[in-house]
Amino acid sequence: MNLIIQSTLKTLQKSQILLGNLSNAQLCDASVSPYYSSIGCHIRHILDFYDCILNAKDGKVDLTARSRNKAVECDCGCAQDYLSDILGSLNLITFNMEEAVLVTDDLGLGKTEIPYTYGALLAQANSHTIHHYAIINYIFDSLGIVINDSDFGYNPTTPKQILEE
Repeated sequence: MNLIIQSTLKTLQKSQILLGNLSNAQLCDASVSPYYSSIGCHIRHILDFYDCILNAKDGKVDLTARSRNKAVECDCGCAQDYLSDILGSLNLITFNMEEAVLVTDDLGLGKTEIPYTYGALLAQANSHTIHHYAIINYIFDSLGIVINDSDFGYNPTTPKQILEE
């Protein structure tokens, strides 16, 4: 299996553990300032990103065409089902990681098309997931939720001594 896919699956497995240990009330709690976003909102956003990639058509991916299923944000079971679908699809990927793909995104000034490779796009999705895990970690801290994963929300290149401080 491709290293990018293996890394992505490893990163997303943290979502499985998280969803298996949260209540629906914790998943949708949007009481933490300053953004008042919920853990579920971040999980849904992560999965929507992958869903866009996995639904590429004719070598094009539109990252602005996310499904935004609100049920994923409030129901751990629904989120787990969505995650399982994404993981299953990632395990069956057949496209060439070096193949070009045209990505539509909005970088703040309207939609634009950006040339990528599938490998680069999936690597970005993995980093994007870790970034959202870091935000989720702040929400955990504010809500008093403890998870037993000292690497959760940290980029793999973060020096270990920083994690231990």
